Amino acid sequence: MKKKWLIPLLALLTILAFPVGAFAAEEGPTNVQLQAGLNSAFTFLAFILVFFMQAGFALLEAGSTRMKNAGHVAGRTVLTLGVSALAFWALGFGLGFGNDNGNGFMGLTGFFVSGTDAAPSFDSLSAYDVPVTIMFLFHFAFAAISLAIACGGMAERAKLSVYIVFGILFSIVIYPVVAHWVWGGGWLGQLGMQDYAGSTVVHLTGATAALVATIMLKPRLGKYNKDGKPNVIPGHNQVYSILGVIILWFGWFGFNPGSAVSAMNDGFFGYVALTTNIAAAAGAVFALAVSWMVFGKADIPSMLNGVLAALVAITGSCAFVAPWAAVIIGAVAGIITFFTAQWLERRRIDDPIYAFSVHGVAGMWGAISTGIFAKPELVEITGVGQAGLVYGGGFGQLGVQLLGLVGTFAFVLVISFIILGAMKAVMGIRVTEEEETMGLDMSEHGTYGYPEQMKLLADAKKGTLN
Repeated sequence: MKKKWLIPLLALLTILAFPVGAFAAEEGPTNVQLQAGLNSAFTFLAFILVFFMQAGFALLEAGSTRMKNAGHVAGRTVLTLGVSALAFWALGFGLGFGNDNGNGFMGLTGFFVSGTDAAPSFDSLSAYDVPVTIMFLFHFAFAAISLAIACGGMAERAKLSVYIVFGILFSIVIYPVVAHWVWGGGWLGQLGMQDYAGSTVVHLTGATAALVATIMLKPRLGKYNKDGKPNVIPGHNQVYSILGVIILWFGWFGFNPGSAVSAMNDGFFGYVALTTNIAAAAGAVFALAVSWMVFGKADIPSMLNGVLAALVAITGSCAFVAPWAAVIIGAVAGIITFFTAQWLERRRIDDPIYAFSVHGVAGMWGAISTGIFAKPELVEITGVGQAGLVYGGGFGQLGVQLLGLVGTFAFVLVISFIILGAMKAVMGIRVTEEEETMGLDMSEHGTYGYPEQMKLLADAKKGTLN
């Protein structure tokens, strides 16, 4: 009787073993297929990290502005993300990475990206074994970051409609053109410009547009006295700003290492992560130190700006420089962003989140740094450009970097002035004094991000608070 259970057990095992045996008999995926799948998953993970950086920008910018504008500033991040996604899918990605038929300025193919017929339209991406759809997502996340930087200079006084119109045009007319110049087979790429993950393409582009917007919108009410002396307008939540910077630092590991677009090549993305991390650390320490020396107190916002400036600077050079050079690049970025922020403020350029000093000036330094510190062995690995000045490479690479920096700055500056100037003439770009005083949460959206706290403040002003 005890052996009766053996027959059904053997039958069950035979049934279960059949599909396993049949699967084992088939040929598995090839090494090429496995590598492509791994690289695709790696790039998609990098996209997720860069996409999540938008949460960091929302917290950083909302925390760095006043309570009456907090909901508007954070909500605007979601709005520009949506605007950028649609515009970049329709036209921006094709203009940035489509085939340019030899013009070297912008792509002419690959619009309205599909998952089936897109690949032949993107010769600049043919070296990667990652589907065009994933490459689109990855580069869209970069475009959205650049737009978020541009919109930062408009904080607390721009109309909501400005973000929509300018966001569309920035994602089609401005960012894709610069991206094509460097990454899409354009003229700067042909010259060998080194910009691994976008110190110039992403950060300087966004920051230059932010500078133009800041100048054209003019300072916030109450920022300057009649004698021109600036007043401090502190953000409402420093903890939000700190958390935002930590999220951005975390997301940068998708930004820089993810630009390898491969988990192979002996794990080179790990080296990029190393230089990225130690540069950011140096930026934090040196920016805090210099603020301590100048102010007599260790200024937390200056430290946060130092982290971001260092990350911006190392973004373009992370794959080209030795670790010791990464520390220097990060430290210098943290220091110069402190002084340029003070200088710009004294020049009546009211930049609430210091977009140009953090992303623009540091982006310029990042572009220059590869011309100085690019290591021959790393240049050979990346296959881009030449060795830097300190390794005996001469001034050739430095000259290319300066040309790319100046060309990008001039192009974005002129186009941004044209676009925003036209918008100012046709629709206006700044809210009224009454709306700005009220706060953009209420004037643009009809409710406050902090309704209970704002009601308490309003009651206190009226003298009705018990």
